[in-house]
Amino acid sequence: MSEFINNRKNRVKGLLKFSMGIINGEDGSKLIKQHKEALENITPYDMVEMEAKQIKMGIKVADIKEHIEKIMNVIYPYLKEYKWEKPAEGNPLYYLMLENRELEKNLEKTKVALHNKDFEKIAELTSNLSQYENHLIRKENILFPYLEKIWENYTPLNVMWSLHDDIRRKWKELSQHIKEDGEFTPKIYRDIGELFFLMYGMIFKEELIVYPIAMETVTQDHWQQMQEQSAELGYSYIEAPTRFSKQKKTDVISTVSDIFWKVETGKLSKNQLELLLNTLPLDITFVDENDEVRYFSRPGDRFFPRSPAIIGRKVQNCHPPESVHIVEKIIAEFKAGTKKEAKFWIKMKGKFILIKYFAMHDDDGKYRGILEVSQEITEIKKIEGEMRLLDWE
Repeated sequence: MSEFINNRKNRVKGLLKFSMGIINGEDGSKLIKQHKEALENITPYDMVEMEAKQIKMGIKVADIKEHIEKIMNVIYPYLKEYKWEKPAEGNPLYYLMLENRELEKNLEKTKVALHNKDFEKIAELTSNLSQYENHLIRKENILFPYLEKIWENYTPLNVMWSLHDDIRRKWKELSQHIKEDGEFTPKIYRDIGELFFLMYGMIFKEELIVYPIAMETVTQDHWQQMQEQSAELGYSYIEAPTRFSKQKKTDVISTVSDIFWKVETGKLSKNQLELLLNTLPLDITFVDENDEVRYFSRPGDRFFPRSPAIIGRKVQNCHPPESVHIVEKIIAEFKAGTKKEAKFWIKMKGKFILIKYFAMHDDDGKYRGILEVSQEITEIKKIEGEMRLLDWE
């Protein structure tokens, strides 16, 4: 029996040579012949390990993304043969795959509308494609954090996150061109083709690589935790599965004996402290001195998705590859004591968001972490003059 069938090390080695050849522009047909056995016996684990090695070698995410589809086209028929137990109802992957089936239906309807040159229908269906956002958010904020704790080779998830952002950008471009042009133009045809390419490619990568490994490595307890956290972030195209939702905690009445936090300026129970932090019109996240997320608040109107799965997660893994360098720069300056604050402001979904990062140091000047505070300031920006009297009209 071939060494490639039983020797994962040799398969990954062959796959790496093949993929690097593709990246370097070598003849694809020759590469396929040279690494035929490794390609034909590939497993999802091989693909993830190979990509992790590329990242470790310093290959840029942009270069990996540029050539990944060529590689996927070659290995698709072989990965499709990999046998794995499909998720049952109640498992988070079951709903992610169900959403993929609905996405495929939307893409097929879009193809028909395109064939019929029905511009109004294209505009409607393009708007529907934006619902895919919740699918991506649940992966980034719930599935990925758990896989990072389990998988030795988890860095390829960063490449997938980057592809998520490519989908988001392309959808926005298509929506903008539809709004501006009002009729079919070369730009719109190009945008639709590129968006289809990205979305179908994402389905393949999920169901041929990530989900099979996840089903074989994640424990039932972790699946249950993920499913409980999914309800808050929402679903794409499908109704939320209520029978698996986490039950709300019963209210706890605070008493003097419940004191949890006591300082010179006051004392609070655990329940009071939690209510206080969640009532503030701010989105607060605390990252400790080890760059690990330790806390986030739950304001009533959250604009950045969060889930308990990110607790203990490296903050660098909470951002797509394209923006990690900014996070690293802020952390480096804060730790060095050369900067104490960083701030940004963005427009998102019709809201104006102010984002501030504060360096935290103890009384001895030792770095203790970062406090991220985000605030929706759309109405605040409109304030003029004074209002000294109560006005609830």
